[in-house]
Amino acid sequence: MQQLLREIKSCQVCIDKLPMGANPIVSASPLSKIAIIGQAPGKIVHETSIPWNDKSGENLRKWLGMDAATFYNPAIVALMPMGFCYPGRGTSGDLPPRPECAPLWHGQLLNQMQEIQLTLLVGSYAQAYYLKGRTGKTLTETVKNFQEYLPQYLPLPHPSPRNNIWQAKNPWFGEEVLPTLKERVRRVLD
Repeated sequence: MQQLLREIKSCQVCIDKLPMGANPIVSASPLSKIAIIGQAPGKIVHETSIPWNDKSGENLRKWLGMDAATFYNPAIVALMPMGFCYPGRGTSGDLPPRPECAPLWHGQLLNQMQEIQLTLLVGSYAQAYYLKGRTGKTLTETVKNFQEYLPQYLPLPHPSPRNNIWQAKNPWFGEEVLPTLKERVRRVLD
C-alpha cells in the first residue's frame, strides 16, 4: 500500500491540464474500514495537502458524527476522490474531477483495502462511476433511494455549504439519510 500511495502522490498523468499543477490528495490504509469517495480537492485542499480541509469537510464530519482525529486516521477512513488533484475553477464552481484518476488508481487502492465495510459515494461523479447506470435521473433521486444501494454503497450529496439550499428543499435528507449514515458509521467504529 505504501508503494502504491507513493506512486499516486507522484502521478503526473494530467499535469498539463491542471492550472495549479499536480498535487494528488489521497489517504488510505489496508486497515481502512470506511471509504469516502468524493469529487476532487478544492483549492484550499490543494494548498494544504489535507483532504476535506475546508467547510465541505467540516459539514461531512458533522454528517458522519465523527471527530477530525477519527476522520483523518487512515486505519479507519480512506479518503479517495474521483480526481486526485484540484481541477481548477469553472464558471459556476470548481471544474469536474479529471477523468484519468479513478480508472487508473481506484481499483488498485480498493484491492488493497479488504476491511472496507462502508463506502460513501459523495456527489454525482462518484455515484455515476460506482453505480454504473443504476443511479436515479438526478442526484436527489439517487440519494433519496439510498437504501437500494446498501449495504455496499451509501450515496450522499456534496457537503458544500453551497448545498444548504438543496438540504432545505429536501428535509428527508436530514430526517432519513443522516440518521442511517451515523448509525452505519457507529456500527463500523464499534
